[in-house]
Amino acid sequence: MSQPSIGFIGLGTMGEPMATRLAQAGFDLTVSDLNDAAVERLVALGAKRASDPAAVAAQAEIIFASLPTPDVVQKVALGDRGVVTGGKVRVFVDLSTTGPRTAKRVAEALARNDIIAVDCPVSGGAAGAEKGTLALMTSGPASVNEQLQPILAHLGKVIYCGEGAGLGQTMKLVNNLVSVTALAVSSEALVMGVKAGLDPQVMLDVFNAGSGRNSATVDKLPRAVLPRTFDFGFSTALSLKDTRLCLDEAEAMGVPMPVGSAVRQVLNMTRAAFGDNADFTRMVCLIEQWAGVEVPVSPKENN
Repeated sequence: MSQPSIGFIGLGTMGEPMATRLAQAGFDLTVSDLNDAAVERLVALGAKRASDPAAVAAQAEIIFASLPTPDVVQKVALGDRGVVTGGKVRVFVDLSTTGPRTAKRVAEALARNDIIAVDCPVSGGAAGAEKGTLALMTSGPASVNEQLQPILAHLGKVIYCGEGAGLGQTMKLVNNLVSVTALAVSSEALVMGVKAGLDPQVMLDVFNAGSGRNSATVDKLPRAVLPRTFDFGFSTALSLKDTRLCLDEAEAMGVPMPVGSAVRQVLNMTRAAFGDNADFTRMVCLIEQWAGVEVPVSPKENN
């Protein structure tokens, strides 16, 4: 059976490395993005250029989108020159984090034009996108998800969340809330320990050998905070967007989230202090300012 033609819209921090992996795997790939330099890099790998989402949808049977906000996803999928106007597309796979209500809205509108929508938000950051080790949370028709497996396998591990539109998005939102909450509380603990006289690397060694182990102590803090590069690759604005989406969905369902609400406030204050584009690991700097102490570069990081 011949491989389907693929489109990829959105070549940002996550989208470009994912599209790159598909190009390197030899898929018939058409790409579109406002960043000409990113498009040129994919064209150099054999991809075809398209001027806009409609042009992609006229050339590709399966379209992947990796976009920053729900509004952009809706415009790309349903706008005047959106995917919905293309004549060849039959499946739209949204790799973005938009929330279940947007996913359902897009799925219903595309279905009226015989296009199947699949949620497929991802977790694992830019490094996971480059290595092909992402977690991909899919939902939608089981038969379509099965057909997508050979393509998605180039991006990471697929975890099927169910038939309902939006289930993958809900899974991604609660996953990201858990992740950023772990970062917030681990940052507080790290700053407290440093002020008490503990070495930050020793603290991480203990956390990771015991019950305090989490994604921040294993990855984010040693990679972006202890060397004080603050370059994990996820902006405060995007983390705040995901957290807000999760809390909005929880409120709509009548689920109280007091801890999540506190984390949203910390993100809001981090954004106010350091800007939208600051890496979300910068929240440790906010806590340092309050505590009057700075987490030093670990001797291990200098070796």
